[in-house]
Amino acid sequence: MMAAMTERDPDPDVEALIEATTPAVRQRDARTLLEIYRRVTGQPAQRRGTIIGFGSYRYRYESGHSGEAAAAGFAPRKAATSIYLLDGIDRHAQALAKLGSHRSGVGCLYLTNLDKIDLAVLERVIADCYAALTSDTWPWRAGRSEAAD
Repeated sequence: MMAAMTERDPDPDVEALIEATTPAVRQRDARTLLEIYRRVTGQPAQRRGTIIGFGSYRYRYESGHSGEAAAAGFAPRKAATSIYLLDGIDRHAQALAKLGSHRSGVGCLYLTNLDKIDLAVLERVIADCYAALTSDTWPWRAGRSEAAD
């Protein structure tokens, strides 16, 4: 289920980060992602260093450490745009097989050109991740979809 839309982002720091992004394809992709994330989360963008985040989630580890972080976000970087999937890449394996050209790490997708992927698949993955993280307190470290063995 998609969240309700909000007004345009009031944070000029988000726009400044996008404006400073190179090359031009990353800047273009960042603007497209900004719209996707707004639509999916219903939240305004907030700049968190070099990350553009949306909403928040609470986490608590078995060790007792807890905190709050952006529930969805991306970072437009020179080499590739990082898409943060903090519920773990493995949770989205079937969808990612249909995504198109990408690389992945523990909790990130790396995209070099949104024209080379299926944006509907990406939007579903972002929506599923956001829903999982915001449904309750997340019990595992970022990028893990289950407890460590």
